[in-house]
Amino acid sequence: MTAFPREWFWRILVALILVAVGWVAWVGYQLWPRQLATDLAYKAERDARARQLVAAPPPPAAPAIAVPAKTAAAEPAKPAAAEPEVAALIVAGEETTLSSQMAGRIRQLRVGLGEKVKKDARLMEFDCSEQRAQYETAEAEHRAARETHLARLRLQALGAAGELEVTVAAAAADKARSQVTLRRSQLAYCRVSAPFDGNVARLRVKASESVNVGQPLIDLVNPASLKAQMFVPASWITWLKPGIPLSINVRDTGQTFKASVSKVNSRVDGVSQQLEIEARIDKDQGRLLPGMVGSARFPQQSQQQR
Repeated sequence: MTAFPREWFWRILVALILVAVGWVAWVGYQLWPRQLATDLAYKAERDARARQLVAAPPPPAAPAIAVPAKTAAAEPAKPAAAEPEVAALIVAGEETTLSSQMAGRIRQLRVGLGEKVKKDARLMEFDCSEQRAQYETAEAEHRAARETHLARLRLQALGAAGELEVTVAAAAADKARSQVTLRRSQLAYCRVSAPFDGNVARLRVKASESVNVGQPLIDLVNPASLKAQMFVPASWITWLKPGIPLSINVRDTGQTFKASVSKVNSRVDGVSQQLEIEARIDKDQGRLLPGMVGSARFPQQSQQQR
């Protein structure tokens, strides 16, 4: 190939390459600007619609329709509010824990768990051999001091004893008598008796067990006199007062008992803002024991007094 045709060959090849690159650029230009123009036209159209909506006058308001007075009267009555309900804990009106008044060994237990006892019934006895011996010693010393005092009186009548000797003998006799009284009262601690009619709720000790002074022995409750403890909102104080009736439904038995408010606390709890009240339960029938939990409902008329 000569130099002249070869030079033209490269020129033509370069020209074709430039034409191809230009064609690719033109195709890209034709595709991309059209999409951009479409987006810009869409945004312009949306802004124009928004300006038309802002500039358009508001639609005329609908004419007011007068509501006759009878319409308000024809409205249905609101449903009655539910009766207020709070949790109620059943407790015994008489309940106590008997503790030991002496240190010693339990000699005999006369009752068992759940047994009924009468007032002043003997529940348990201590081994009081030592206390009984001390009582007998005090009685003997009292007799000796009394005889000494009588002897001094006879000697004084004969002129053989002075007034001071008689006074000292009388004081010794009084001291011995007080020791007898003390030992007799200590012997009374050997027997634990029931302070009221009730049932044994818990035995804290066993027979032949040694106890200390003040140690709990027996829990005694009287299920015949029951009451309910409740905590109600402090706002109820405006209408709540002793004598207001209520009903207590016990979930465990499914029974409902009538009651009435008996006591209202004179102080509101500062943290929970609740008021403690007590209600006396009319236990005519059914099984109700201290410790059960129920729901107390107050009548609707009490709710309307707020």
